[in-house]
Amino acid sequence: MSPSGIARYINGYLQAMPPVAAMDLRFGGYEDGVLTLEAPLATHVNDKGCAFGGSLVSMMTLAGWGVVMLRLQEAGIAADVFVADSEVKYLAPLFDDLVADARVADDADWDGFVSRLRERGRASLPLLAGVRLPAGGVAAECRSRYVAVAKG
Repeated sequence: MSPSGIARYINGYLQAMPPVAAMDLRFGGYEDGVLTLEAPLATHVNDKGCAFGGSLVSMMTLAGWGVVMLRLQEAGIAADVFVADSEVKYLAPLFDDLVADARVADDADWDGFVSRLRERGRASLPLLAGVRLPAGGVAAECRSRYVAVAKG
C-alpha cells in the first residue's frame, strides 16, 4: 500500500469512530513498522495547560491498534482488533502538540501471532507505544496487548 493509501486507510478508521473523530487526530506516518499519530495540544489541553493524560493514553492505544490493523492488512488477513490490557507510565508533562507512535514489541513473535490467528481464529500480541517530548525524551509510554479475532 502506498503512503497516501495508508494515510487514507488509517484516517478513514479514525474518522468513523465519533469519539476519535472529536480528538482531531491525523496520520503522521508509517515507516519500518512504526505508526505515528498527531494531534494539536489545543484539542487535548487540561487545566494545567499541558496535554490531558486521557488523550495521551487514547492516542497510544489507537496507534497500537493501527499498527496491528496495518500489519494484518499487509498480510492479507481480515480481523477485528481489540486492546486487551495495557500498562501506562506518565513520565513528564507535555506542553506541545501530541505525537504518539507504536510498534510491535521487540519480544513479540509476529509470525507466531499470524499463525495462531489463521489456525485458531484468535491471537494476541504485545505492542509498545509512546508520546514524545519535542526536545527529546518521552512524556508517556505504554505496553499493551492486542487481540485479533479473524472475520468470517
